[in-house]
Amino acid sequence: MRPFAIVNIIFVIALLGADVLYLNGVVAWWWLLIIIAVYLHILVLGAIFIRWNFYVRSHHRATDTRAIALTFDDGPAEYTSAILDVLKAQNVHAAFFTIGKRASAQPAIVQRWHNDGHLIGNHSYHHGFHFDWKSSSAMLDEINQTNNTVKQLTGATPLLFRPPYGVTNPNVAKAVRLSGMQSVGWSLRSFDTKATSADALLNKILNKLKGGDVILLHDSMPVTAEILTELIVKAREKGFTFVRVDKLLGLQAYA
Repeated sequence: MRPFAIVNIIFVIALLGADVLYLNGVVAWWWLLIIIAVYLHILVLGAIFIRWNFYVRSHHRATDTRAIALTFDDGPAEYTSAILDVLKAQNVHAAFFTIGKRASAQPAIVQRWHNDGHLIGNHSYHHGFHFDWKSSSAMLDEINQTNNTVKQLTGATPLLFRPPYGVTNPNVAKAVRLSGMQSVGWSLRSFDTKATSADALLNKILNKLKGGDVILLHDSMPVTAEILTELIVKAREKGFTFVRVDKLLGLQAYA
């Protein structure tokens, strides 16, 4: 049973209890509002923090290992080719969670991902700001559209999905379930999309790095391409090894 279902049960029980107490004059009416406000706050936090596994189970990290995995969101993008060059030079296989419309627009990059041995994951087709307000059927359409695009370009159908913005809700959970895919999150979020200093970004990642980490990066960011070689070299100096996220988490990459 997901935490979402458990919270719903607790909320109903608490609300009914508060109703009884209010009708018997034990508590004031505003206690009902407090219970509702707390409930809504938990729902919002559960949507934002994918690592809570609140609505849908996502895979975030491994344990008892010195292996780590690099994952990149939102490509193909401006710096994807530069990142691929670094990964090839360092003999590292990563995962790229692709936006379907970008994959369709840059088929050569998608084919290079596949030919270079990187994992291709699904990150929806449009990655629109309003994705999380869509119906589960509309979300499923986006997932399938991206999978079909990748299959047409590589012959492989992705089985790993990363929700846009890492936000989940009941509709996302249903779409993932109906698609037959596994949700993949992260354990170390770099915030490279907000980074202004390459050195600060590199040091933050290295200082937080632990065995089993799934690192979230973006191949749309110049600072990510800038630090990647040094990140790989220094992580190896710390005793870490790099594997693809499906190998790290024991998941099937493709149908």
